[in-house]
Amino acid sequence: MQSLVDLRTRIAAGTLDPAGAIALAQDAIAAREPGLGALVHVASDPAVPRDGPLAGIAIGLKDIIDTADIPTEMGSAIYAGWRPKADAAIVARLRSLGAVPLAKTVTCPFASRDPSATVNPHDPGHTPGGSSSGSAAAVAAGLVPLALGTQTAGSVIRPAAFCGVAAIKPSFRLLPTVGVKTFSWALDTLGLFGAGIRDVAHALALLADRPAIDLAPGGIAAPRIGLVLQDFAGPADPDAVAALSRAARAAEAAGAAVTDLILPAQLAEAWAVQATVQAFEARQALAWEYAHHRDALGPGLRAELDGAQALTASDYDAARRTAHRARRVLKDVFSEFDALLTFSAPGRAPAGLAGTGDPRFNRLWTLMGVPCVNLPVPGDGLPLGVQIIARFGDDGQALAVARMIEGALEG
Repeated sequence: MQSLVDLRTRIAAGTLDPAGAIALAQDAIAAREPGLGALVHVASDPAVPRDGPLAGIAIGLKDIIDTADIPTEMGSAIYAGWRPKADAAIVARLRSLGAVPLAKTVTCPFASRDPSATVNPHDPGHTPGGSSSGSAAAVAAGLVPLALGTQTAGSVIRPAAFCGVAAIKPSFRLLPTVGVKTFSWALDTLGLFGAGIRDVAHALALLADRPAIDLAPGGIAAPRIGLVLQDFAGPADPDAVAALSRAARAAEAAGAAVTDLILPAQLAEAWAVQATVQAFEARQALAWEYAHHRDALGPGLRAELDGAQALTASDYDAARRTAHRARRVLKDVFSEFDALLTFSAPGRAPAGLAGTGDPRFNRLWTLMGVPCVNLPVPGDGLPLGVQIIARFGDDGQALAVARMIEGALEG
């Protein structure tokens, strides 16, 4: 994998220039992409700024994020060749920092549940996860040092876990979604994939223009961590349970106080209604596609939208009230804990490309709008990850705890 921080360190030291850093990404794409299927379009002759805190950093953008110079096709033949007039707000921000949006990454159609053709870089017989499949795979394969995806249920954290990369789903609306295809406006959140925690922390601090998010020297001292199994979401595989235990022990070795935590019932209730919020809003966000191109939609998305037609505004309002109650209760939980530690996914990436895995350990946290970090747990076989969660707006804390555990695992 390419480390964003390492590349920028080399550029600052004068041992690498921005054009050379972009060339490294182009060479990696030429070498690995043909067998990976992570990219939809690659900019043929991109302008490479010499200045800026992200100069020399090649970016992969999930193909629901508008770009004026590269097609945005939503993972669907319905939008084949479509060229937006303008960049999405987040792309404009990247360009202002000197970054080079080099490629559009494969997305499941409309960032939904129907799988893409991207394979897992660690084993092409397994899914990379979804719906940000190409973004996670592109970083894992070393094609780009930073990629952007989106999460509505589990579409950042789960593929990051399956592909063995660091990722953050930030606090809701920390990053702008203007110019990003909407699935659910109460849930959709831009996220970042990188080689390690310091890479996504540095990138998020720059993109959000919040320097305090970046990792402070010396890290975090003695955080209080709640170990959460999310029993209401069903059991995890034994491998995932072992990885979570290993991460918890590493956190304790680094000075954290780790306590088993059963979440209040209101959070289980919120988990159960996340799908209602998602489906009711998707029915409206994709109303044109459903009305005019229903047969061109993937079977999973078509079935979700078919089912959503029966939802009423009362159903939706009740779900939103349940979520609001849960957010108040979660605020109280974070008065006793600095972070929560839980599963990123039920286990390793499933075999085959017919599905993208189960987002059941991610749904609640997306609905709550809180920052979530995937931390890979080293080991044999396909990757495993754990999820670190902090209170709303405390993205820097989630990253600091994740970096503390990452360091302990490496040691």
